[in-house]
Amino acid sequence: MTWLRTYSRQDLRKDIIAGLIVAVMLVPQAMAYAMLAGLPPVVGLYASTVPLLAYACLGTSRQLAVGPVAIVSLLVADACVGPAGTVADVATITGRAAALALLVGAIQIALGLCRAGFLLNFVSHAVVSGFTSAGAIMIGLSQFGHLLGVKLSGGNSVLALALDVMRNLSDTHLPTLAIGLGAVAIQLLARFKRWRFPVTLPIIAAAILLVWTFNLEAYGVRAVGKVSSGLPAWRLPDMSWNGIRHLLPSAWMIVFIGTMESIAVAKWIATREKYRIDANREMLGLGLANVAGGLFSGYPVAGGFSRTAVNYQAGARTPLASVFTAALVLLTLLFLTPLFTHLPNAVLAAIILVAVIGLIDFKEARYLFKIKQADGWSFVVTFLVTLGFGMDRGLLAGIAFSLMLFVLRSARPGMSILGRVGEQEFRDLRRYPDAVTQPWLLILRFEASLYFANAGFVEDRIRELLAQQPEVRWVLLDMSGVNDIDGVAVSMLTELMRDCAAANVQFACAGMKAGVRDIVRRAGWGDLPGDRMFYPNLQQALAALP
Repeated sequence: MTWLRTYSRQDLRKDIIAGLIVAVMLVPQAMAYAMLAGLPPVVGLYASTVPLLAYACLGTSRQLAVGPVAIVSLLVADACVGPAGTVADVATITGRAAALALLVGAIQIALGLCRAGFLLNFVSHAVVSGFTSAGAIMIGLSQFGHLLGVKLSGGNSVLALALDVMRNLSDTHLPTLAIGLGAVAIQLLARFKRWRFPVTLPIIAAAILLVWTFNLEAYGVRAVGKVSSGLPAWRLPDMSWNGIRHLLPSAWMIVFIGTMESIAVAKWIATREKYRIDANREMLGLGLANVAGGLFSGYPVAGGFSRTAVNYQAGARTPLASVFTAALVLLTLLFLTPLFTHLPNAVLAAIILVAVIGLIDFKEARYLFKIKQADGWSFVVTFLVTLGFGMDRGLLAGIAFSLMLFVLRSARPGMSILGRVGEQEFRDLRRYPDAVTQPWLLILRFEASLYFANAGFVEDRIRELLAQQPEVRWVLLDMSGVNDIDGVAVSMLTELMRDCAAANVQFACAGMKAGVRDIVRRAGWGDLPGDRMFYPNLQQALAALP
């Protein structure tokens, strides 16, 4: 722990203050997110203790606030509870959630040890943004049952959730709705006015006093009830093969989404504070945190954006702030859980609703369409499939769609026809239509590596251009943009040169990189007359052509 060796006394005061402020925010959030995951509220507190200590040992971020987060909680509910609450036994649900945390942690540690952080690059930012926005809407709808005081059967799509809410709208319990809307309104006012203190604490205190004073539970207001006290117990969850096979798809989704969100937030803070984040070490830290959560009765955790921002703004200097946060949560578990007995579920639902509002990001979709439409469509596809068919299908569809777009782009590489501008420069005719060309010469620039998937497209494009310009006698290939070439592409170009030579069309290459040059030499290109495959640049190639 490099930060511990250089720890200063001046940082201690800042870490203590930040740790206490985040704990005040985390306690109600953790209980609310556990309820979102279909778990008893105390499980959220368990997930906010030992995992924080574990991350502080290995994580490279000094301000990342690890703990329960909304999207991961919804994924846990989808994996452990199932559609329409098919699993009713609370002990079974909590056992599955702990096993899921252990599985997520094992995968993250394995990826970190193998230095496989690059796998996160296969999930694009557009996919994550679309998935998160759709997930936030589903989270919001899932809380309407607690907000309205009605029992919802649930569902895996936004349509099923919305229809369920509409069917039960007439059974709304007005006192519950009033409490929930009041909590939402105060939180939104605090956000609008940018109040610095954690407003959720007085909201919770006022709601508990209101329910207890007027005995509102007797009139139908549902409350949390008895919350277990004491430290989280060491318990090895059931890790049977059937259980692992059932949880594995959800575990991979949590690994990708949770790790990407955590590292993105950590890098945002690290850039401001001018220190480096190691993605592989972050995987180890998050993996150890999840393993600890699985072994100590918790559920999967990740770095949360809002809590990390609060931790940073409160002055946290090192991971010791998270240690103080965990210590305060442990004190809450030991001495303060009886205070939450009369806490209305509607208030916890209100906390979740306000927290996920910031996750819905349609501005990002507009920005992506403005920059590049392919990324915008990745957002839209992920968003719509997640809303219509569930979290797992939405993420898989987004990844598949973005990879398909990547394959299509690489299978149709950019090829520019060049003309001379001045004495030394060559430019694309599409952007410089006045560039000078010669009828007997065709200058082509490849703008991607050449391999088996795009070799056919390149061949067809060159043959098409030669058919359109029968007077061409020389084809000069600018290879400066080709970083790699495989055997299929080399064979294609070799056969193309032979066919064109029979029609009195010769080829030459310029700007070839050393690695590519080594490959084509082994294919015999160096035996061509005049060594015309290896001109350093276009100017020298043109000067040497007959």
